[in-house]
Amino acid sequence: MLSNTGRLAGCTLFITGASRGIGKAIALKAAKDGANIVIAAKTAQAHPKLPGTIYTAAEEIEAAGGKALPCVVDVRDEQQISDSVEKAVEKFGGIDILVNNASAIALSSTLDTPTKKVDLMMNVNTRGTYLTSKACIPYLKKSKIAHILNLSPPLNLNPLWFKQHCAYTIAKYGMSMCVLGMAEEFKGEIAVNALWPKTAIHTAAMDMLGGAGIESQCRKVDIIADAAYSIFKKPKNFTGNFIIDENILKEEGIQNFDVYAVKPGHSLMPDFFLDELPGAVNMKMESPDAAPAIKEGKQAPQPKGGSPVEETFRIVKETLSEDAVKATQAVYQFELSGDDGGTWFLDLKSKGGNVGRGEPLDRADVVMSMSTEDFVKMFSGKLKPTMAFMSGKLKIKGNMALAIKLDKLMTQMNARL
Repeated sequence: MLSNTGRLAGCTLFITGASRGIGKAIALKAAKDGANIVIAAKTAQAHPKLPGTIYTAAEEIEAAGGKALPCVVDVRDEQQISDSVEKAVEKFGGIDILVNNASAIALSSTLDTPTKKVDLMMNVNTRGTYLTSKACIPYLKKSKIAHILNLSPPLNLNPLWFKQHCAYTIAKYGMSMCVLGMAEEFKGEIAVNALWPKTAIHTAAMDMLGGAGIESQCRKVDIIADAAYSIFKKPKNFTGNFIIDENILKEEGIQNFDVYAVKPGHSLMPDFFLDELPGAVNMKMESPDAAPAIKEGKQAPQPKGGSPVEETFRIVKETLSEDAVKATQAVYQFELSGDDGGTWFLDLKSKGGNVGRGEPLDRADVVMSMSTEDFVKMFSGKLKPTMAFMSGKLKIKGNMALAIKLDKLMTQMNARL
């Protein structure tokens, strides 16, 4: 991991969404240098499902060696932003670094995204980033360090990244367009950059989205904190860059990235918006228990009887257990096109579980549409569900968190296919 240099001693960082996750990790890294941290986040009282408040974060920051100013800030509220900036300047004398980390996400198609969620993503991601930057810029211009860092992706106009979740992409790219414009507008005065992870990062929000077991496919928040710290060490003329965490840390001499993995040795889930996907994900499930033929990327064994789809469901049924049902509690419906296509279901709610052709007895929690060929590849471990979804081969309607849970079950199954 990247060592602290003391460069941020006495500097003031204004971080949105810093009560937990990535924002807090960046704050704690800076706090080890003796930095001042403005925790600009909504959570003043404990959330029933998400750990941490602005006050518990403040305690951790001060225990790490920094000074903290917890501020209740909803970045949709311009007055709250303005008030917190004034408090920061009054307490610490200025602002040296702004981290626009607060974000909202809804991975749903155009017709399945309610207007309320569209507004939330646009107002938190794009508008919130713009207004917070606007409020901090007059003070950043007075700083010798002067950095704005947005947690947002490279601007990749491949239609793939729009087709499955258009509203989220637009809102997230709005943050990146702020980088593009402000880097040029304030060139020589403020360094304005974007930082994005190469793989999924394990946070409480990721647990809610992906369910139990998702952490094995993620890296720790430490990799983003180290990458951000590396950026803050750069001069003001390092600006207008769209940085991937792993790339900048390689420049720092980091070679062992296993230290950032939650569970070293497991395949890592690639993050959105990156066409160059991590080598760890290569269209194969890499479960340590997988059959050698699958690990080597060879063809899955031919079915013993019936079509490949029928054989896949037969093995799925054999693999089901009461534990799998208890852990999943979802009904999946598959709309398959191509040879032996049609409607199939996987019921992981009823006792012992069930599979079959046709619609399930209970309403499906998740409906997945894809070709029969890709379906067989997905269940045999040759095509990860995440990859299928991001490449457009898999369309999902319904509960995204339950859809992601199926990935874990497939890992257990692939050794038998």
